[in-house]
Amino acid sequence: MPTPRTRVKRSPHRAVYDRDEIYAILDEGIVAHLGFVDGDQPYVIPILYARADNLIYLHGAAAGRAIRRLAGGLPVCLTVTLIDGVVLARAALHHSMNYRSVVVLGTCRPIEGVEQREVALRAFSEHLIPGRWDEVRPPGEKELKGTSVLAMDLDECSAKRRGGPPEDDEDDYDMPVWAGVIPLQTVARTPITDPLMRVESEPSSAVLSWRPTAQRR
Repeated sequence: MPTPRTRVKRSPHRAVYDRDEIYAILDEGIVAHLGFVDGDQPYVIPILYARADNLIYLHGAAAGRAIRRLAGGLPVCLTVTLIDGVVLARAALHHSMNYRSVVVLGTCRPIEGVEQREVALRAFSEHLIPGRWDEVRPPGEKELKGTSVLAMDLDECSAKRRGGPPEDDEDDYDMPVWAGVIPLQTVARTPITDPLMRVESEPSSAVLSWRPTAQRR
């Protein structure tokens, strides 16, 4: 159920509170934007994330100021947005986007144990490209010490979506102007080999078969 802070007030007919649908949007996204106020300065930073059950995992350099402040319980707002299409109307002010978005409110807490942090970091890898974790070198002790992993509960969140054709004023439907939707989609192109590779190796099936989450279903 939505809280007073997450209840959608603008265009409430587009609100989504279903937990599975919120999870699906988060699972399809790759980059989140994290907003917080540190002292008297507001910040919004892009950040990779991963979801596991009812948690969002975040990570960054342990020495980083933002990560240290977030680990201290600073209130944050995390958003994820997926753009599905450009909506072209007959009237300039009715142009829009088809989208799905999630807003999460709460605080972050540090994941302290080595094993727990490895679980979270594996979740990052599997979220980005399934199967890749088992192909590469796992984090070493020094890397784990230099990396902070944070968890954020998905207890206070909601989603919003828009789909379908433009919504024009009734009189504008008689205008001789094309209107409709330009669908947008993330597409994986041919992998580019690192020019610094010293050992000849072909991309694995995990690499070659990678597709955006929505296309894996």
